[in-house]
Amino acid sequence: MWIDTHCHLDAPEFDALPADAWHAEARALGVSCCVIPAVERANWGAVRALAHRRGDRYALGIHPLCVPRALDEDLDALDAALTAHRDDPHLVAVGEIGLDFFVPALIEPAMRERQTRFYRAQLRLARRHGLPVILHVRRSADALLKGLRERPVAGGIAHAFNGSLQQAQAFTAMGFALGFGGAMSFEPAQQLRRLARELPLESLVLETDAPDIPPQWLYVTAAERAAGRPQGINHPRELPRIGAVLAGLRGLPVDAVAQATSANARRVLPRLNLQADAA
Repeated sequence: MWIDTHCHLDAPEFDALPADAWHAEARALGVSCCVIPAVERANWGAVRALAHRRGDRYALGIHPLCVPRALDEDLDALDAALTAHRDDPHLVAVGEIGLDFFVPALIEPAMRERQTRFYRAQLRLARRHGLPVILHVRRSADALLKGLRERPVAGGIAHAFNGSLQQAQAFTAMGFALGFGGAMSFEPAQQLRRLARELPLESLVLETDAPDIPPQWLYVTAAERAAGRPQGINHPRELPRIGAVLAGLRGLPVDAVAQATSANARRVLPRLNLQADAA
């Protein structure tokens, strides 16, 4: 059985799909659980409701891309939400939080400082509530690691990891697993594929980031989109095929990769081991 450790199932792309049909299809393919990270205060209720309705799990946090429109009091609201739902077995982490130093508007000095302040504040909340974190890592691995050294947390997942071997080792030394998904299905992504092949298997978890980061077989080029071909929508149902890519890179049976990555997910997100009813 597979665990999709990162998918945004509340995204509007899923509104056009038959109600819950894609979820049943993913289950039929062996995807036993999805982790749905929140991105801002406005969608905390939606991700919690989805997780309860479908027997999945969720995380609560403020994504760095949402920091520009977030209010300072949203941090107090996050503390209150984590307190209110502390006994909810569906709640597994604080996330998606982190830093994004790729988007130009976010690396302006004032916004970079605001991102950092929200990141550190959410690390403090994770420590207070004894929860791991799900990290957004985009050109920000060293700064994220610096924050973790200053405010250690109970591990978690470095989502969509695409850093160096040294950065990977630093995250895993702090109790983190590294999220790998559709990006490693592209043959030109040689550094990422090398990491997927050579890092210890116990360091890796699998994710789709649905509906984002489509794997190679769903990707539509800019030219094709301009000609009217729609971008394929990434789904949790793609996770077994993504897992097969990882198995191929490592020369392992697919079942072994499914078992190992799911065990890794349960290790770094311990509340995945709790029983949680669908209702």
